[in-house]
Amino acid sequence: MASPSRRLALVDAVKATAAQLIVLHHLAWYGPLADGAGTLAPWLGATFAWLAEYGRYAVYAFLAVGGFLAAQGLPPQGLPAGAAPRRLIGRRYARLVGPYAFALALAVLCAALARQWMTHTAIGAPAQLSQFIAHLLLLHDLLGFEALSAGVWYVAIDFQLYALLVLLLWLGSRRPAGADFAAGALLVLLAALASLFWFGRDARWDATALYFFGAYAFGIGSGWTVRQAHPARLLMLVGGVGLLALAWDFRGRLAVALLTALAVGIAQRAPRLASLRPVAAFGKASYALFLVHFPVCLLVSALFMRFMPHTPAWQLLGLCLAWLASNLTAFVFHRWIETPLAPRLASVFAPARSAGMR
Repeated sequence: MASPSRRLALVDAVKATAAQLIVLHHLAWYGPLADGAGTLAPWLGATFAWLAEYGRYAVYAFLAVGGFLAAQGLPPQGLPAGAAPRRLIGRRYARLVGPYAFALALAVLCAALARQWMTHTAIGAPAQLSQFIAHLLLLHDLLGFEALSAGVWYVAIDFQLYALLVLLLWLGSRRPAGADFAAGALLVLLAALASLFWFGRDARWDATALYFFGAYAFGIGSGWTVRQAHPARLLMLVGGVGLLALAWDFRGRLAVALLTALAVGIAQRAPRLASLRPVAAFGKASYALFLVHFPVCLLVSALFMRFMPHTPAWQLLGLCLAWLASNLTAFVFHRWIETPLAPRLASVFAPARSAGMR
């Protein structure tokens, strides 16, 4: 098996880059600072337009990496010995929701402050208790509640995807005695095909894991190559299925997931691949950045719209400060909230091992 430093080097880079693109996408999409700053120069306006339209595709890089990391602890033959599905899923929920709950509180606070200084569609209605509870249970989209922060939908989808993978492998491990094929892997393949050719092409399913499982499965297949004597065969299967799905119905976001999955699969076999310390740091803090950047950006935008001149130069400065403040807040959040919470939350569901967590 490839060493951890070698295997995760490109994963760090992908997570770090994708997280930054998501921040820039939200700054460009929700404005209001980007609307004015983009008038400074045509190329700047074009850049913001590109980020608003295509920056969201970075989420699909996260989906592929999420599947890749989940596959490290969940082999194709089935669940690890002694790993009960409810315990694995419980650990995943605790790992995600612990820091997420703090981020929701931050989002509610920042929105309340921003509401005093500007009126904008990015600021939702004041949070209700039932809305907050639905978010904590990761049911907000399924129950039709307004999101408390941009990107919180992804946390719910990430949890659903992992739970679906665990359940598929658990069902596969209950195959008849004497069967020597990886039934769990076959179920994952069938679910991926259903997602790629049916559910993932129908936006009515986009609040469920079924819509995104195809992209996640690219990463799963790539992650499983480390366990194979002939990894190229599995990578060729991932690539072949992905190209067939793209030929059937080309989706740029799906192409991003496929390329990401193939890249990290190939990279884990590459020699002398080490992660640079700054890249690794940004990669580790990517979940924290994903959680906290929107409320921070919203607050900075409101401050600039209320107290600073409404000129393109000042609004560009506001964008830069919002980006910088988001990253600084993410590092503080990762260091003082996410990292200390991880072992405490994991112990709630101990002694589950190899849970394929982030």
